[in-house]
Amino acid sequence: MTVQVAGTSVQTSITVDAPIDRAFSLFTEGMGTWWPPEHHILEGELAEMVFEPHEGGRIYDRGVDGTECSWARVLAYEPPSRVVFSWDINPGWQIEQDPEKTSEVEVRFTEEGAGRTHVELEHRCLDRHGEGWERMRDAVGSPGGWSLQPFADAVRAL
Repeated sequence: MTVQVAGTSVQTSITVDAPIDRAFSLFTEGMGTWWPPEHHILEGELAEMVFEPHEGGRIYDRGVDGTECSWARVLAYEPPSRVVFSWDINPGWQIEQDPEKTSEVEVRFTEEGAGRTHVELEHRCLDRHGEGWERMRDAVGSPGGWSLQPFADAVRAL
């Protein structure tokens, strides 16, 4: 797995030992099983991450106290090959209310033979975030950012 930072985007990919439909389902609806639990912006403790599996759906975190933090909108949902969602988090790691100032994450799934799937992620249009967007690009492109290793580990654990 490599992460490439170029201009206004970050790309990474990984191949996992799972059929394409299972990889897609785990990445989307099972996001809470592999996403690092410390990577949330709720005020309190995280209880769950919810991915609404349809175009127009939300991705949000729910705290143990019941509060919710919606941090993405599902822009395209094409199982099992592609999902696109917004990144509604600003360079100060707060929720961005203006959709014109959000970036996009596209994830493509390609079958690579029996039981293997190649997953490509591109976090693009980071410059839409305005001042400080380079810090966000560097953060999501760092080892603590868009690493797909936790996803691969969750696939392996199934």
